[in-house]
Amino acid sequence: MKGVVFTEFMEMMDSRFGPELTERVLEAAHLPSGGIYTAVGTYDHTELLALVEQLSLAVGLPATTLVREFGHYLFGRFVKSYPRFFQDVHSAFDFIEQVDNHVHVEVLKLYPGAELPSFRSERPDDRRMLFDYRSSRPLADLAEGLIAGCVDHYGERVRIERMPLAADGGTAVRFQLTRMD
Repeated sequence: MKGVVFTEFMEMMDSRFGPELTERVLEAAHLPSGGIYTAVGTYDHTELLALVEQLSLAVGLPATTLVREFGHYLFGRFVKSYPRFFQDVHSAFDFIEQVDNHVHVEVLKLYPGAELPSFRSERPDDRRMLFDYRSSRPLADLAEGLIAGCVDHYGERVRIERMPLAADGGTAVRFQLTRMD
């Protein structure tokens, strides 16, 4: 997993819970990297899961909630860091539809060798989108948070429903997005 995800998680922890708690979480997680991340580095996703687990214990929020909140936060950071991905895109559905074939292609140019999840989307009608997430990592909560961040970015009202496609509930998930206009 690319280090940008880790550096942004650390930033979110610092801004939301304070640097002292971030330090306690880092110490408690006993990470192989020592919790020292660079945006262009590559790290095992289990380190992120260990950080989330320790943060969950420290603040008393479920890990799934924290990961979804991080996804929402991360989407906002992507908007600021990569504005060209959002040019001429006017809705959440339009943005989500282009992630795999456009955004991920550009991400691979920036971070060669990144192992990205795959997405497949379809629109059965004007009000609904089906969005399949598949990854070797159990991070569907992160994907859900990113989707929620996207919906908020475009100021839309969309209901997000989640259906597992794999027994683990996190490596293969179908999201149904329904416009609430």
